[in-house]
Amino acid sequence: MACPFCVSTVAAISFLESDRFRAIVNVAPILPGHALVIPKRHVESLLELSDDEVAEMVRLSRRAVALLTRFYASDGFDWTIQESEAAGQSVPHLHLHLIPRTRGDLPDPGDWYSRLIELDERPRLTQEEMEQLAVQLRSEAAHG
Repeated sequence: MACPFCVSTVAAISFLESDRFRAIVNVAPILPGHALVIPKRHVESLLELSDDEVAEMVRLSRRAVALLTRFYASDGFDWTIQESEAAGQSVPHLHLHLIPRTRGDLPDPGDWYSRLIELDERPRLTQEEMEQLAVQLRSEAAHG
């Protein structure tokens, strides 16, 4: 089975990029604006990245969070990496979850984690819906 983050269609759901990373719309968002930052090459572990790559990933993630925070008028955000199946990772390709948060968006602020690991129970966006969100976010990035 092909890695879903290594297929050519992932570029259509990308809203920010750097040389080696991209921020993409999540197919099964926990909350509005839930996005992922992924390496463009297939990497399974954060430990496989060089120090320069880690720094580039963090820089792109900060830009993405600033954009998502503005676009979704959020009050805060969660960042998380699940690495390996033992940690709940569902796709064996390194990905950082960026989840914009607003006060009262969940019954308890920590409820995001149980929703993260319940992937099959989250509503899924269509490819078209993800592409439309990516277009809106790219436009916001260009004008913000």
